[in-house]
Amino acid sequence: CRRFTNRKLKTNLPRNMIENSMFEEEPDVVDLTFPALDPDEVAYEPRSSRLLVRGLGENDMDEDEEDCESSARLLGMSFMNRSSSHRPSSSPYTRQPPPRSCSRPSARTMVVCVLFLVIVASMTMVLYFLPGCTFTKTGCKPNKTTPIEPVYPESTNGTLFPWAQLRLPQSVHPLSYDLTLNPDLDNMIFSGRTVIDMLVLHNTKRIVLHSANLNITKATFKLGDGDASDVTVLEYKPAQQIAVKFTEDLKAGQHCVLTLEYSAKLSHTYDGFYNSSYTDKDGNKRVLAATQFEPLSARKAFPCFDEPAFKATFLVKITRKPNYKTLSNMPKANVTALPNGLLRDEFERTSVNMSTYLVAFIVADFTPISKNVSETLVSVYSVPEKKEHTEYALDTASKLLEFYNNFFEIGYPLKKLDLVAIPDFLAGAMENWGLITFRETSLLVGKQSSSLEKQVVASVIAHELAHQWFGNLVTMSWWNDLWLNEGFATYMQYTSLQTVLPHLDIGNLFLAVRFRAMEKDALNSSHAVSTEVNTPEQVEEMFDSVSYEKGASILLMLKASLPGDGQFRKGIIQYLNQFSGLNTDTNDLWNSLTQVGLPFCFYMMSSWTSQKGFPLVTVSRKGDQVTLTQEHFLLTSDNATHTTTFTIFLTYVNDSCSLAPECRQVFTLKTKSETLRLPESVKWLKLNYRNTGFYIVHYGDEGWAALRDALSSNVSVLTHEDRASLIHNIFALSRLGRVSVRHVFNLLDYMTNETETTPVLEALLQLNNLYRLLDKRQEHTLVARMKVYILHQFGSLMNNQTWVEEESVSKQELRSALLETACGLNEENCTQQAKALFQKYVDSNGTTRIPGDLQQVVFNVAAQSDEDWPTLLNMYEHVTYDAEKRKMLRGLASTQDARRIVWILNAGLKGDIIQTQELPLVINTVCNGFAGYLFAWDFIQENWDHLIEKFPVGSFAIQTVIKSVTSQFSTQAHLYQVKGFFSSLKERGAQMRSVQEALETIRLNQRWMDKNLPTLKKWL
Repeated sequence: CRRFTNRKLKTNLPRNMIENSMFEEEPDVVDLTFPALDPDEVAYEPRSSRLLVRGLGENDMDEDEEDCESSARLLGMSFMNRSSSHRPSSSPYTRQPPPRSCSRPSARTMVVCVLFLVIVASMTMVLYFLPGCTFTKTGCKPNKTTPIEPVYPESTNGTLFPWAQLRLPQSVHPLSYDLTLNPDLDNMIFSGRTVIDMLVLHNTKRIVLHSANLNITKATFKLGDGDASDVTVLEYKPAQQIAVKFTEDLKAGQHCVLTLEYSAKLSHTYDGFYNSSYTDKDGNKRVLAATQFEPLSARKAFPCFDEPAFKATFLVKITRKPNYKTLSNMPKANVTALPNGLLRDEFERTSVNMSTYLVAFIVADFTPISKNVSETLVSVYSVPEKKEHTEYALDTASKLLEFYNNFFEIGYPLKKLDLVAIPDFLAGAMENWGLITFRETSLLVGKQSSSLEKQVVASVIAHELAHQWFGNLVTMSWWNDLWLNEGFATYMQYTSLQTVLPHLDIGNLFLAVRFRAMEKDALNSSHAVSTEVNTPEQVEEMFDSVSYEKGASILLMLKASLPGDGQFRKGIIQYLNQFSGLNTDTNDLWNSLTQVGLPFCFYMMSSWTSQKGFPLVTVSRKGDQVTLTQEHFLLTSDNATHTTTFTIFLTYVNDSCSLAPECRQVFTLKTKSETLRLPESVKWLKLNYRNTGFYIVHYGDEGWAALRDALSSNVSVLTHEDRASLIHNIFALSRLGRVSVRHVFNLLDYMTNETETTPVLEALLQLNNLYRLLDKRQEHTLVARMKVYILHQFGSLMNNQTWVEEESVSKQELRSALLETACGLNEENCTQQAKALFQKYVDSNGTTRIPGDLQQVVFNVAAQSDEDWPTLLNMYEHVTYDAEKRKMLRGLASTQDARRIVWILNAGLKGDIIQTQELPLVINTVCNGFAGYLFAWDFIQENWDHLIEKFPVGSFAIQTVIKSVTSQFSTQAHLYQVKGFFSSLKERGAQMRSVQEALETIRLNQRWMDKNLPTLKKWL
């Protein structure tokens, strides 16, 4: 699940207050004459650490320090202004030319003068930096009557806005919302009325909440049992905040009600309350409206306290035309006919407190199928033409709901659970409580779909249903701990499917995504699982493989370290029960696990969540002693001394017993280096049994040689996970510079005997990456030799693949990867088979089915033909089955024809023939080919502003685009181009973490090429 917003938030906070801030504008107002601070603020204290605000998050502050809003930049400005106003035009310290009669000062005089000047300067600084001090015998005491006031920005009407932080004040908390929405789908606008019942937690003269792109037309406020009165709403657009100020304190414990009426346009992007459309079977355009609020877009649909910790209940009312249906989180309570011919649907108030990002509503003409599961009505909705593609999703969701109810021992709390396929939807899916929204490709599959296509749908459903507990029932307090939502949901999607639908072979996919997560986390530009988040762009960037896949990986590692299967489950049940309906941080999870008898969890796991990266474990043997040494695996040295080690639960097997789970032996590496003993008769050692640990192992020259010899003698001496792990590890070590490329290819010698899916897929992925790097580097001779090498190593396996239906998911994955590689290298037998299958498909007018796992390779080959590309485009425009349609699009984008590449990029941006939600996929596919990667790079430079209008800065879509267009550069010239372009963007994307990753990746590619090209030329 991913959720994107579309905003360009700017604040007046200085760069040094915000990690990776993009905002460097001068403040709107500099005015230090304010009334006394209310309880949300604190007086200045004379400590040097207070000269910089301690970040934007209130949760990072001590109770008496909450909401300190002072700005270092503004303090600096006032200091300069104040200093200049008092500074005489001629400084007394300006050296004047000495009279000719004077002698040169002695050395002693010079020293005394310098000391005197230092003392004067020091006293001046002390007096300035301790302005609130009264000096006594005990030292400096704060003068509470002269605090330095916070500096507030200017609101839209010119008055001062009473808040200056990204995070809202904690003085008022919402209890419930009554939302009335009146969408007009003919004119793409809506109006609304929001009634917020609130509790005052401590005395304050203001209420601050969020609103974005809403035109507030009327506001009233009611305190306790008093009468409602009109109030003025102030707005500060850069922070997407509104506020109401009061002349007298609202008192702690009081209840109050704020009512806001407003109007707005339906969003034309993929966040907030946005419009969408599709073409029905008769060719008519049908319009609908849907929502996507995570992470920061509920404020675009209704004024609210739009942070995860401000949980409340919601009652939703929506008006509609009679030919539309509406959906929301809860079941419909009643329908009222209005005088204007419209209907108003009122939904039950939510029976649970929930965060604003989980609210959802839809206005459309969708058709459902339903069934009752454990007292919950489960429904799957789609456009009417695709109703026949919803049965698999309903059956899968029903099975998974029962599994989760039993596994967590906490029943799903709502009366209904809707799964809705939205025609225009940027994310894969979104876990709105009771109303989960999906891309059509993530929910709909035909009855004839391949098991591989069903695996995709089942995986997304399993992830979103897991969120109904991890994320919805228990929610992270702030986005810095997003992994508590996404890491758990990712872990549970694989765990649940291994039990509920074991034939889908989901374990292979879980292994592959763990490998990919390590590639990102090996970069110096990566981040800790739990890390500081201070800007909207940083919130967006948290939705990445570190929060998802690394989060899931360390949970798998923790579970693998525990005896039996029950302890980990018991711990997470304790966590869910203890914090049901509440917000948590990472330490709450470890504390819950400690309470069920796992006291080492905090000690062990904190090292994995509080620092970026993962360990490299180096193995060296001498006699019966094995020395294990750990260090940070960082592809780019950050010149920092990493004093924090990881607590690593090492597992290992050896040649005496290596396959069965009972062969696994364990060793906990708590320090930088430790030793274990093994009989000298042991020939080889393999660490990280079945790759359940998140670390890489280097065995040294002798250790790698022993493992290579063992595999050459008997490929089945290790599990397929362990064989894939060795391949992944040795490529990673080559990228690090610890092993030569010759060692890599020496290990791959055994691959001619490999037939299992996971090792073959990992080797093909790594070799294809290397092939593309050489291709883009225009090393044509080496590219030709690499092609020969790949076809030699995997040729017999490629030739053994059939072109008919295959039931096994694992075999489908293997066949798809092998044939896509073979045809991508223009292997004649492969391309001829693909062309024949496509022609048969065309001649039958689409009635002859291409096996699902073969569709991609067939469409890729067809797209290289001048005759077949237009045919494929015509089929793309008319096909209704979404998974097949997306494969056709990837095929079209794989063309090597320059004019077609330019056309498809522009068509993706325009959004009429190709949906704009698919543009990141188009760019990624274009970049894989030699003809297209430079076109794509030019395209994003020319259209950057259009891209960030569609996809928010920092969003997963933008991350994908940046990685796609830059990850295959390996020259200094391209490094300069990329650096120059992104540097010029400033607040439009210059400070994104994905930009730093791109630059680091180019440098690493360049380093690897410079070091290994000579060896490759000799070896190949």
